[in-house]
Amino acid sequence: MTNPLQHASITWDEQGNPHSSDFDDVYFATELGLEETRHVFLTQNDLAVRFAALPAGGRLVIGETGFGTGMNFFCAWQLFEKCAPADARLHFVSVEKYPLQRDDLARALRLWPELAAFSTALLKQYVAIHPGFQRLVFDDGRVTLTLLIGDALEMLPQLDAQVDAWFLDGFAPAKNPDMWNDRLFAELARLSAPGATLGTFTSTGWVRRALIAAGFGMRRIPGIGKKWEVMRGVFNGLPAEASQASPAKPWFARPAVLSAERRALVIGAGLAGSCTARSLAQRGWQVSLLERHEALASEASGNPQGVLYLKLSAHGTALSQMILSGFGHTRRLLENLQRGSAWSDCGVLQLAFDAKEQQRQAQLATAFSAELLHPVTRDAAEHLAGVGLPCGGLYYPEGGWVHPPALCQQQAEHPNIQVLTHHEVLELRRHDDQWQAWAGERLLASAPVVVLANAADVQRFAQSAELPLKRIRGQITRLPASTSSQALATVVCAEGYMAPARDGEHTLGASFDFHNLDMTPTAAEHRGNLDLLQEISPDLAERLDAAKLDPQRLQGRAALRCTSPDYLPIVGPLAGRAAFTQAYAALARDARQVPQVPCPWLDGLYVNSGHGSRGLITTPLAAELLAAWLDDEPLPLPRSVAEACHPNRFVLRSLIRGPKG
Repeated sequence: MTNPLQHASITWDEQGNPHSSDFDDVYFATELGLEETRHVFLTQNDLAVRFAALPAGGRLVIGETGFGTGMNFFCAWQLFEKCAPADARLHFVSVEKYPLQRDDLARALRLWPELAAFSTALLKQYVAIHPGFQRLVFDDGRVTLTLLIGDALEMLPQLDAQVDAWFLDGFAPAKNPDMWNDRLFAELARLSAPGATLGTFTSTGWVRRALIAAGFGMRRIPGIGKKWEVMRGVFNGLPAEASQASPAKPWFARPAVLSAERRALVIGAGLAGSCTARSLAQRGWQVSLLERHEALASEASGNPQGVLYLKLSAHGTALSQMILSGFGHTRRLLENLQRGSAWSDCGVLQLAFDAKEQQRQAQLATAFSAELLHPVTRDAAEHLAGVGLPCGGLYYPEGGWVHPPALCQQQAEHPNIQVLTHHEVLELRRHDDQWQAWAGERLLASAPVVVLANAADVQRFAQSAELPLKRIRGQITRLPASTSSQALATVVCAEGYMAPARDGEHTLGASFDFHNLDMTPTAAEHRGNLDLLQEISPDLAERLDAAKLDPQRLQGRAALRCTSPDYLPIVGPLAGRAAFTQAYAALARDARQVPQVPCPWLDGLYVNSGHGSRGLITTPLAAELLAAWLDDEPLPLPRSVAEACHPNRFVLRSLIRGPKG
């Protein structure tokens, strides 16, 4: 089961400072909060010097226990902006079990006007913060914040990162003993880069001894204000017993960084391609975005309205974790687009249209917090939707609709991205450490890295032909809004969906056809979509006079969704299938073995595909995941979820299960 979000319980003292009711402790010192933060965390980690010494394109990763009000993050960001080279990057990873409500956070941040430039940026993106990994990007990618929402002892073991400096914060050990223990310190050691540093406000003897046992050299330092002593440390390496832990799976290892030449080709300029190009461009990569059509978002990403709909599981599956993290990341990206024309946070209403759906919704309502989803009666659903409905259901207040071409265009508009339309890649060749994109005898472009983001057409290339992708045809119907249909105020879903009007039109859809790959809209599927409308809302169908509409004359659009057998996207580096099978042949005899043989990567070849009907939610985060693979930075998802999305999962299963697998 998942863990519903629990916000911090806050009281405010006479000076307006926040106090945690959960831990009966203060978030920061009343008078010397900023000075303490800078002394304990910035100074003890030597960050001013280390920021200034970052090389061109360099990055420093800070890890923190206890995000709280974000004071440590803002102070680190402020110092980074002051000291670091212009093209350096800061990656801040912080775990927080009880995140503040937005109103509480805004109230606390008003106490530090000198940090307003940074706190305002956070507040703008402080939406859709839910349990799990949450990625926030600032200053065009120069600063990245990965929030791990949950218990530190549950979240840190899922993190894949190399941390350069630790802020060991959180409420005092006496107030929060469940966090301060050997398990936490072992995780800090596991995640530490060689020579990682650590600063903490506590000088408690047992904490010092436990950190030393975990591999940190620790010493006490004079404190500031009421903190008589604080501690600083440096990571000296894992203890012998910890270094003998189970070996990692080489087929999911990070490929070696190829060279200093940061150029990439991205093939396909739909959601997956444009988001991938943006994530790389923000990290300083020069990206050529190749599209075979005359414009971006010309295929499945070109529908006038797509729905931000979370089809979740109450059991915390890998897909459900990715959807929840991806939803938050997409919602934050949309804050950069024009409301009303490019997107709307009008909410999504999923009707409980049969007994099976009612049961599923009841499970979800107990597994997730009410601000993500909550059940509504028929009367309440009709009040939200503005039209008559056959039943109640689940309401997702942070959901809505998006105009996918606007998101693609916004993602591709970056000085490091060159968009090349009318460039259809038919073949990939490897020559002199470069990938070459060919169309017949015409060389289109070349680079050390290429990302395949062209949906099921990744199968046209010999290197990726065996990825098990399937195409599903979907058709939407565009319905001119009537005066009375304009009352529809939220997206309503049953077996299909209907969106509020955008530019005088509703989007109704979508069909599912596993057998027809023709992209020409058909009257039969328009008729099927009208049947879906009748199931969604007979009242809305009447407002649109749907019974009199001629399917032969309706306008719409057909496209091919691309999905994988397990419905998870395929994101990450590619290996040679034959070489993989040979390298790990022992797994066919004993799947428990972990042969320590380097994975035979196809150097510089990556894929981002298989997003199905969830592309609006999963592609932007998948782009961040792919960029993390390429740049050897903290993953934006739990390691288990990244492995569940890895391209190697299919050949691995086939090897273990045999030919029928």
